[in-house]
Amino acid sequence: MKAIRLALTALLLASRSVHAVEFNHFVAEQSSLQFVSRQMGVAVDGRFRRFSVKLAFDPARPAVAKAQLELDLASVDAGSPDADGEVVGKPWFNVKAFPMATFVSKAIRPLGGDRFELSGKLTIKGRTHDVSAPFVFRQEGDNGIFDGAFVLKRLDFGIGDGIWSDVSTVANEVQIKFHIIAAPAAASK
Repeated sequence: MKAIRLALTALLLASRSVHAVEFNHFVAEQSSLQFVSRQMGVAVDGRFRRFSVKLAFDPARPAVAKAQLELDLASVDAGSPDADGEVVGKPWFNVKAFPMATFVSKAIRPLGGDRFELSGKLTIKGRTHDVSAPFVFRQEGDNGIFDGAFVLKRLDFGIGDGIWSDVSTVANEVQIKFHIIAAPAAASK
């Protein structure tokens, strides 16, 4: 009888591990990180071309999930070559002194259904602040898809010093949008 119980327990545990999927392989070529700023009341779209994400996310166990982002600030596409050249300079991103922005998660909590909230520490130009971002997770084929957005206050990070700190010219609020694709480790081989 003891052998049957052990066999049933092992079978139950094995069946649970088959259904648990941890998405931990970042698919860079299908992912995007975009932003929308407002200049003199007009929305201006932009994006970053180079960033990397390390993650471990099992939708059945969000409390143990982890995420880390590294963003190459010089990879900014602000809509034109002139704008790109301006925003990498000292008043904006100051990429010579601070080439990377980073985010490290503290917690991911379920909000119900396929909605979650990611919170953690965002560091830009040597300044670190807490941020939270709601996101929707869905699975398509083998891949996990994470779509979310949050509002960043650029002046909290010293983005747009001097004359650019006038929020009537460039709004303080910048909407950040992310579309992250991840595969389970087994699918990435």
